[in-house]
Amino acid sequence: MPEAPGSGTEDLHRKHEPHPDPQELVGHQGKAVDYEPHPEKSLKISPEHEAIVKSITNLYSGSASEKDMSVYAEKAIYDDPLSYCDIRYKIAGQWYGLPKMFAKLETKKIEVVKDTPTEIIFKQRQAYTPKVLNTTKEVDSLVSLALDNEGKVRYHKDMWNDQDYSHSGIGKLIKNLNGDHLPKITQPPYSL
Repeated sequence: MPEAPGSGTEDLHRKHEPHPDPQELVGHQGKAVDYEPHPEKSLKISPEHEAIVKSITNLYSGSASEKDMSVYAEKAIYDDPLSYCDIRYKIAGQWYGLPKMFAKLETKKIEVVKDTPTEIIFKQRQAYTPKVLNTTKEVDSLVSLALDNEGKVRYHKDMWNDQDYSHSGIGKLIKNLNGDHLPKITQPPYSL
């Protein structure tokens, strides 16, 4: 299993955590944020950025492949309301766990709302069908990808609502436990 990085993770977090303004990105100042993607309004992006978005949406759809995982830098952060991972191997633990928990995963639609050389932000609608309940639930979210100089994802933030995340208290503990221990259960390839 790869070794966890040292204090460099805190530096990576502090310097590169995206803080998108959802209202600004969706153009509804003063109104509730609409996370529903509208693909017809999606920004045109470069083939390189299209490949990154495709790999990320493949992962959301249960691909759990080394090819799709290769879009992440080795020292990257994944941050959502339930997990915080500070290296690619731990991130893989999250993605390799999805097919074990869900009977079906599908990215229904996306809309790229911001694209720069170092950042891609898109809205997505994801359909989750758990193996236990077999009832599909759709979730809209805002996904922010901060890229390094080599075009690798160094910070992946998935916001399920218009609140930015707290990285303190019980929430931090749960997120870190998921990030640190899920790879022991899902067992992604050590090569990641």
